[in-house]
Amino acid sequence: MAKRDDDVYKQIKVPISDTDDVKGLDRKFWNRTERKEWAAGLFSGCGVLYACRTVTPLVIAAMAKEFGWDKTQSGSVLSCFFWGYTMTQFLGGYLADKVGGDVVLPIAACFWSMITFWTPQLAYLSTDKYLTLHILVISRVFLGIFQGFHYPSMSSMVSRKVSAQERSLTYSFICSGSHLGTLLCGSIGSLLLDKYGWQSVFYFAGLSSVVWMLLLRYLLIEKHRKKYVPLVSVGEGISPKITNKGEKSVPWLTLLVKPAFWSLLIGHFCENNAFFILLSWLPTYFHENFPDAKGWVFNVVPWVVTMFSSVLGGWIADRMLAKGYSVTFVRKFMESIALCGTSAALVTISYTTSYYSALFIMAIAVACCGFHNSGILVNPQDIAPRHAGAVFGIMNMAGAIPGFVGVYMAGHILEATKSWAAVFNQTAGVCLFGWIVYIMFGTGKQLV
Repeated sequence: MAKRDDDVYKQIKVPISDTDDVKGLDRKFWNRTERKEWAAGLFSGCGVLYACRTVTPLVIAAMAKEFGWDKTQSGSVLSCFFWGYTMTQFLGGYLADKVGGDVVLPIAACFWSMITFWTPQLAYLSTDKYLTLHILVISRVFLGIFQGFHYPSMSSMVSRKVSAQERSLTYSFICSGSHLGTLLCGSIGSLLLDKYGWQSVFYFAGLSSVVWMLLLRYLLIEKHRKKYVPLVSVGEGISPKITNKGEKSVPWLTLLVKPAFWSLLIGHFCENNAFFILLSWLPTYFHENFPDAKGWVFNVVPWVVTMFSSVLGGWIADRMLAKGYSVTFVRKFMESIALCGTSAALVTISYTTSYYSALFIMAIAVACCGFHNSGILVNPQDIAPRHAGAVFGIMNMAGAIPGFVGVYMAGHILEATKSWAAVFNQTAGVCLFGWIVYIMFGTGKQLV
């Protein structure tokens, strides 16, 4: 790039998405300070994202009591989020790869923040029980649609801006923000629920998200755009237009014939099936089996442990890579802890009758899910580093399916059998299936 000389050159701004021909400036890794700033910002983003997502599971018992819903109807309200969440996974990754995750994230956040904030008002638009149910289902679908942009966009950014040697810890730390969000929603939300009613939890989560979105857009993103949007100096008479000819489309046909790609989808599907069932039904499980238990305890303890297990998993993965272990071995090792550990805990909790034992085992089950962040969840950046956003979008689209199928079926099974053991045992079986497939066919090698 030419140096600035006001007498000879004039400067023009070039969009980030058009800089691949300018010595790959868009793909320059963040330095240490920038990585810390972005990691903190995205960590907070995952926190408020999950706070908004978990408000409904937290207050579903209170809402069901007020509006007269049964388990199947409650399951519909919980699971419909993932109908919308599935729709925008690929689109989110594709747009992030094309225009940048820093463009997509704040726009989507603006919408899902406001939907969360206005949910109580939507619930009282009608006095008819079934119309209210339909309105809330639609609002949850739209919440899922806009939240579906978040993780693919974030994955695309990390893949482009963080080196492979530091990626596991960085990504795991960022994703651990989701557990902090669940923790804060479970603790502060439980207190608000008991004192001010379920509506106050939505207002708290929605307002927090709006504040984060504004800080992200006008502090972090604005600062880095001023620093990194390149100023390309061109001589008089030379066209300033820069094309993006080097950008290639995602080679889907190549990926679709690779067993490793399908093992990625299946493993993520099976792990998410367990995680979303726990996320959605854990409060109800404790409310029904241990009615005298404090909500702020069982809604907090599992997520405190998981936040640390997620970061620990990333640290272990990076240490193993630094010691010379292959990426394939590290990803399979971390995923084995996630899937096998979750499965074993779910089977064990079926035989538990003590509150403290149930809380301890449930914490282990959720904590094992945290190791997924340094296993399959970061794997798209290994197999397709140039197309990580789009590949992650497809993977997360598959992973969102159990969000509405698994969560709804859990509610249906509970309504039909009144047995939590039936739910936990079938979920454990799904985890083991996913582990077997990923162990057999998964890889950490670059495929495309």
